[in-house]
Amino acid sequence: MKTIIVDLHISPEKYKLMYQGVAQSVITRAIDGRKVRFPANILQPFLLRDGIRGRFCIRFTDQGKYQSIEKIA
Repeated sequence: MKTIIVDLHISPEKYKLMYQGVAQSVITRAIDGRKVRFPANILQPFLLRDGIRGRFCIRFTDQGKYQSIEKIA
């Protein structure tokens, strides 16, 4: 299983664009410098009034398919 760690700071307004389908993916850099892209909808459980903030561990199968996400900080 492969993992990436990302720090995210997404405002409520930006997440609303994702929710409306304007943006379906999040593109960011992992803490090790890799550019990563993943489906925006996996962040929905972490949406709070002030948006999405924190460090997340995203797990993928060996074939590169999304498996799980966990907030770690």
